[in-house]
Amino acid sequence: MTASAPTPNPPLLPVLAPAGPGWRLWRLAAVLMLGFASGLPLALTGQAMQAWLSLEGIDVATIGFLSLVGLPYTFKFLWAPLMDRFDPPWLGRRRGWLVLTQLLLAGALLLMAGTSPKESMRLYALLAVAIAFLSASQDVVIDAYRTDLLPAPERGLGASLSVLGYRLAMILSGGIALIWTDPVNAGGPAGWTWPEVYRLMALLMVAAAGVSALLLPRLPRLERPESVARNDLIGFAAVLAAAAVGYLLTDRVLGPLSSTLLGPLLEQTTLAPTLRQRWADLLALLAGIAITLPLGAWAARVARFETLLGGMASYFAQPGAWAFLGFIVLYKLGDAFAGSLMTPFLLKAMAFGSAEVGVVNKVIGLWLTIGGALLGGALMLRLGLWRSLMLFGVLQMASNLGFWWLAVHGQGALPGLTVPAFDWGFLKLAQATPVDGGLLMVIAFENISGGMGTAAFVAFLMSLTSQRFTATQYAMLSAFASIGRVWVGPLAGVLAESIGWPSFFLVSTLAALPALWMLMRLRPTVQALEIAPGAAAADD
Repeated sequence: MTASAPTPNPPLLPVLAPAGPGWRLWRLAAVLMLGFASGLPLALTGQAMQAWLSLEGIDVATIGFLSLVGLPYTFKFLWAPLMDRFDPPWLGRRRGWLVLTQLLLAGALLLMAGTSPKESMRLYALLAVAIAFLSASQDVVIDAYRTDLLPAPERGLGASLSVLGYRLAMILSGGIALIWTDPVNAGGPAGWTWPEVYRLMALLMVAAAGVSALLLPRLPRLERPESVARNDLIGFAAVLAAAAVGYLLTDRVLGPLSSTLLGPLLEQTTLAPTLRQRWADLLALLAGIAITLPLGAWAARVARFETLLGGMASYFAQPGAWAFLGFIVLYKLGDAFAGSLMTPFLLKAMAFGSAEVGVVNKVIGLWLTIGGALLGGALMLRLGLWRSLMLFGVLQMASNLGFWWLAVHGQGALPGLTVPAFDWGFLKLAQATPVDGGLLMVIAFENISGGMGTAAFVAFLMSLTSQRFTATQYAMLSAFASIGRVWVGPLAGVLAESIGWPSFFLVSTLAALPALWMLMRLRPTVQALEIAPGAAAADD
């Protein structure tokens, strides 16, 4: 499925030859940097945003529904074909799109920094959706660039380094930011506000755009999908129109209908009126998805969205394609359930302090995730793809039981430690912060196992793509992978308030079992992906 590589363009830094250890080091350094750029915006519409909203006093069910701002991550395959088909001027297809999306991200973050969630919730949510859309678009290009750049033998290590950069960014935007904004510890020189944090992240995205323009290795001229540009643009517009029709149908018809159908049943329960409405909203949402996706596929066929259709046809021509999609959705589902409301659980239900959560969950925990990712990459060299996915998947599932244990036993079940006050200039902890031993244990296990699972999962996704449709296919696969993270948010918020946190984490543990069962059935097909004859780096 890999096209023959033409003679590469001269490298941007001519001191590095196009082959050999120096070139490989440059390749892997580029993957590390792009992983950082990819991870930086994610927490700003996820856990960091949840912390901001929690401190503003927004209720848990509303925060759960606001996880829907991540919808672009599940639909990015709809516009990814345009990034395969069209080349921005001057910098080429991959680097050109990278610079454009990173600069637009910086602008959107600046706008969000100037918006109050309490006073302008609708505008705040729309800006969060815009950031998620641009972040998903950046991810489309980064995933395609990484897949085109790395030869098959380097993909396990490349996936680990990508996770390393990704988690380093999340330490900054989702961990250090919590310490900066903690009202007790005054984490910045004079205490930071969330708008100030978002302005800093905008400046970092401008810096990432500069690195993308000047320092990334160049790819050879990639084979372009065979399609008519006009048809692709019309096809994309048709798919957007279908999505708009689906949204209006959900909002105007399915929402009232679900309230009418579920209302009499929910009135017989002890649920609060707001939770009854959330269950009705959830039913309308699921019905809307069931209508919108087939409608979008029909619109793409009628409008001849050729790059999208060609990429889909190329992917589904390989053995086990449909089963792989099911596995991709399910593999991180248990993890997504447990992590979807992690910040509200720790801050509100467990009553941990903001600085304590920032230190343990976002700083210590994410460093452990990095260690897990690097360990996972190293173990993959010996275990292979299938055994790595199985072992790391079992560990991910077991880590959810740790949160059940924490919800049952509460604070103080294990002896903790105290992090002394420090001032590193860029980060300050104004006073010594106690760290609960149970929290530290649970977060450590969850982050190590999650990092290992992510490294294997990214390598698995890269093994499924064709170079001619890298952006389209990887975007589709990663969009399916993000279904759990995005779509379980509304259900998780309602479920946690309905059944309580201990039962919620038991449900999240059981949600991991179907993926492990599927992986057992797919063993021969997955093992065949470990052998990639003829695979070579695009620039070797």
